[in-house]
Amino acid sequence: MPDDHVTLDEQLAGGIAKIGAADLVVGIPSLRNAATIGYVAATTAKGLRENFPDARVAIVNADGGSQDGTPDRVVENAAGVPVAVGRYRGPSGKGSAFRAIFTAVDMLGARACAVVDSDLRSITAEWIGRLLTPITRGDVDYVTPLYARHKHDGTITNSVAYPLTRALYGLRVRQPIGGEFGVRADLARAYLEQPVWDTDVARFGIDIFMTTTAIVRGARVAQAFLGAKVHDPKDPAADLGPMFTQVVGTLFRMAADNEATWSKVRGSKAVPLVGDVMPVEPETVPADPARLRAKYAAGKGEQEAAWREILSAPVPDTIDAKAWARIVFDHLGAVLRRPAASEQLARSLLPLYQLRTASFIEEVRDMSTAQSEAVVEEGARVMEEEKRHFDERRSEDRAEGRAATA
Repeated sequence: MPDDHVTLDEQLAGGIAKIGAADLVVGIPSLRNAATIGYVAATTAKGLRENFPDARVAIVNADGGSQDGTPDRVVENAAGVPVAVGRYRGPSGKGSAFRAIFTAVDMLGARACAVVDSDLRSITAEWIGRLLTPITRGDVDYVTPLYARHKHDGTITNSVAYPLTRALYGLRVRQPIGGEFGVRADLARAYLEQPVWDTDVARFGIDIFMTTTAIVRGARVAQAFLGAKVHDPKDPAADLGPMFTQVVGTLFRMAADNEATWSKVRGSKAVPLVGDVMPVEPETVPADPARLRAKYAAGKGEQEAAWREILSAPVPDTIDAKAWARIVFDHLGAVLRRPAASEQLARSLLPLYQLRTASFIEEVRDMSTAQSEAVVEEGARVMEEEKRHFDERRSEDRAEGRAATA
């Protein structure tokens, strides 16, 4: 059982205790989101009432210490649904907020929970049903989102999180770090039991940790189509360095821990889809490839010595899908040799990601979002192919090692 004193402040723990019990919980992590979280809370409450009229439901807002009235907006707008608000404890970050939400799920004896971002402007009541209904029916254990996103949005997902997760674990989970998830309660408790909450999982590493853990545990995974995700998007040329390092560092570290699982995987398969995929044109996200190339040039000097040890070929001026897959697996090979250096190796990959993102933006400049999605899918297929070559090289290296010691 989790220690709620470690993860919840007195206000949040008291609010959960006052609710007492719930069948379904929706958690909303937040930090200074007063402008948007009221709409999220109101829509979440509507979704719970409409989709689960006979269930005991609750909303839990785990806040990072907002001074702008964020928790107050949740209380004011979650009409008809019991609410607990308060501050999470632990390292500052989204993962610590999720830990508090999972603790609340355990305290309330819930059967399932969903989590939704606090800056959403496109959430609908239908989202809540799609994230939770497959779990309440007993069909699946873990639901990831499937969004229609602009071709410049979600660059960490498109370049690393999606293709590498697909190549390693064999499931085509398009948004493994999407932000909105549905989780069966026993899986939420399994997350709490992992000794990761003082690592980058407590920050932006939480989503890839959840998805990878679910897959490795053999959870039944589905994707829920949620339409366009309209939130506070980030220009790919903006400072995504900390997010990239935390996501990729966590992905690398978990790959090192789970090699016995993914080394047996060949190819990939689709996962079940909740809801019909409808044509949606997402909001435009600005992008500046020249600025990304400048960031690559700025980081190159710091990482060139590491690249000489890690990379199997020189870095080209433009990184296409094949070169990118090789670069990623070169880094993964280094992680497997030095698992404790996963965060350092993620930092080594960061400037190369910036160059790859600039190359991708230039490649899809005149394409529609649908056409650019085909480019992402081809990149994922190439990553699978590189994984096969990587497995073959590692098998050969192990055979040579055994022969040398015979």
